[in-house]
Amino acid sequence: MKFNPVTIAITLVSGVSIFGAIAYNGEKIDQQLANESKPSASLQVGEMSNAHLDLDTLSVNSLPLVSVIEPKAQTYQTEVVGYGEAKPRFELTFTGEVNGRIDAISSRFESGQVVKKGELLASVDPTQYQQAMTLAKANVAQAQLNYLEEQRQGEQAKSEWKRSGLSGEPDSPLVLREPQMAQVQAALDNAKLELIKAQKDLENTHIKAPFDALVVSRNLHPGSYLQTGGEIATLYSISEVEIEIPLSESQWNALPNMGNEQLNQHHGDWLVTLTNSDGDETWQGYVGRIQQHLSQSTRQRSLVVIVDKPLEQTSDLYPGTFVKATISGKSIDNVWQLPASAVSQQGELWLVNDNGLLVKTPANKQFEKSGLVYINASGLTVDPLESESTHSESVFKVVTRPLSSYQVGMRVATKVEG
Repeated sequence: MKFNPVTIAITLVSGVSIFGAIAYNGEKIDQQLANESKPSASLQVGEMSNAHLDLDTLSVNSLPLVSVIEPKAQTYQTEVVGYGEAKPRFELTFTGEVNGRIDAISSRFESGQVVKKGELLASVDPTQYQQAMTLAKANVAQAQLNYLEEQRQGEQAKSEWKRSGLSGEPDSPLVLREPQMAQVQAALDNAKLELIKAQKDLENTHIKAPFDALVVSRNLHPGSYLQTGGEIATLYSISEVEIEIPLSESQWNALPNMGNEQLNQHHGDWLVTLTNSDGDETWQGYVGRIQQHLSQSTRQRSLVVIVDKPLEQTSDLYPGTFVKATISGKSIDNVWQLPASAVSQQGELWLVNDNGLLVKTPANKQFEKSGLVYINASGLTVDPLESESTHSESVFKVVTRPLSSYQVGMRVATKVEG
């Protein structure tokens, strides 16, 4: 085998170059490792401080971020909300007072119609009652005649007793006809009462509305026979409706301490706003009276709200309407106004104390209004380990939307809303 001198020379030169490069790179790597093992003399104090700040920032950013508000205790007027059904003040099952066949019915005597007090609704055939009245008049006339005759006979008996010359009083009242006079007097009085009854029965053949009323149902028909005490119709009064609002003990505590005598003196002053179940219709009422007993069904005491002329409102308030009542209460001091979301499902508030730790406390809810909740702030502290007295210098941070995963003592970062 022959070797080319040129090829051998190139190969030797390339090998020397490779080994030189490897030696140089090894030296540089050793130098760099040595430099990294020693503290850098060029690192300034400010740069070291910035490095610590970056670590603190990384630590804060790793904490859960919660939204909080810093409420201020103020004075607010309470509002109590209750529910009830509008009912007429008078609900009457109207019954007949005479017997007879119905011979006429008013065209307005139909369900859904409003009738005025004294308006003629129907009439009963009056023939028998006209006859009874004529007979009663005759009986009165006869009784008056009997009375006059007995009166004359009594006067004659007295005259004869005086002419007899006898002294003193007769042994029997029959001598002066006193019992006979009493009998005819009673008969005359009875005849007059029978005439009054006959007149009233005749009037009752004209069936009239007892008050301004809404006809709910009618049970008469032309030609039907009405019995005394038979049902004619169901009527609702329309002068006013009443709504009984049952309230809990805590709701009563939020209302002014007022009795029925005071309500009578300030009639209509304690206003109540009523809305229907859809919230699109509103009526203005007032507290009419306060019940002085507990309901057997709800075991609560009720407040009665009245609305005058319910069928003359901008939107008619019909009996049977289920309404929400918003009642103005008394003013309460030292109260927080918070979003309703700040109260957890367990009825608690979550606070962040001065050390950035979560604590919780029961929410002493006073009332709610328009998506806001009003909490009694008396006695609250930012740390349950502190005394129960309120610290005026403490800034309360209330979590607006607490989560179920929160734990007491958890460190958090805060973001103040609004």
